[in-house]
Amino acid sequence: MSPNRQNARVVAVVVAYNRRDLLVEVLDALGAQLTPVARVVVVDNASTDDTAEVARAAGALVDLVTLSRNTGGAGGFAAGMAVALDRHDPDWLWLMDDDTVPTEGALEALLEAVAGTDVVAAGSRVIWTDGTEHPMNTPRPKPFVGKAERVAAARAGGIAVRSTSFVSMLVRADVVRRVGLPIADYFIWNDDFEYSTRVLRGRRGLHVPASVVVHKTKVLGSTDADPGPRFYYEVRNKLWMFRRSQSLSGFEKLVYGGSSIRRWIRTFLRSSDRAVLRDGWNRGYRDGTRTRPRPNGASLAGLGEVSEAVRAVEG
Repeated sequence: MSPNRQNARVVAVVVAYNRRDLLVEVLDALGAQLTPVARVVVVDNASTDDTAEVARAAGALVDLVTLSRNTGGAGGFAAGMAVALDRHDPDWLWLMDDDTVPTEGALEALLEAVAGTDVVAAGSRVIWTDGTEHPMNTPRPKPFVGKAERVAAARAGGIAVRSTSFVSMLVRADVVRRVGLPIADYFIWNDDFEYSTRVLRGRRGLHVPASVVVHKTKVLGSTDADPGPRFYYEVRNKLWMFRRSQSLSGFEKLVYGGSSIRRWIRTFLRSSDRAVLRDGWNRGYRDGTRTRPRPNGASLAGLGEVSEAVRAVEG
């Protein structure tokens, strides 16, 4: 069962890369939460601006982790979560990017929804700067959910989900120790899909509309907006997930695989530079079928205390 809200020790993990002004907003918002966070682990993913100085200036609340190379969002979350578990003894980890600004009641609403339940992960309602729903961070409702779970989710003010986003994901620390960390080799894209479905396979998750965060992306767009060269990661990582990961059942892989193919076709048809997408598809298909992600111990080797924390968490 989840700890009571009043007693829960929450450590936030923020992955930052070259967005120092947004990081200032994020840290200010975390410091102003109605239910305080215990610590904030900021992972500076080899930024070339003064991200590290911004984190240091935030004071004792922040534990700054500076990486010597950019490990992508996936590696950054794996590193930050490992450090949070190794150093700060959390009950919950609260995960977000450096462009995710939580409203002051965001954490309080998440904790109220999960307190005293068997929910192991919860996500916030994500809006853009104009207050509209952000289509990039839509959770996947849990299919074929039983009546008891559906009713329990509604009583908590939430919706039962099968996946959620790293744009404000609250996850129970003991479950992280059990299932491991995000896969660092994903680098970007689908790392939160793989990880949240791994966490939630056979367990309960919630989408909590009362918890609101602002995702300050440059434009309001969904995951099938024209991705350019990054389409490579979408294809490779989905193939890695469907072929290598145990986060989904066989039936789920068929369902979500079909959905991905439809999304890829839609993305290609809408693209203004189909040659780039074609190249991304070819390389992504090649690497997604011929290679597999390395263990985190190899992906995050050579990073000093971070590497040691990863080994301590994943054994």
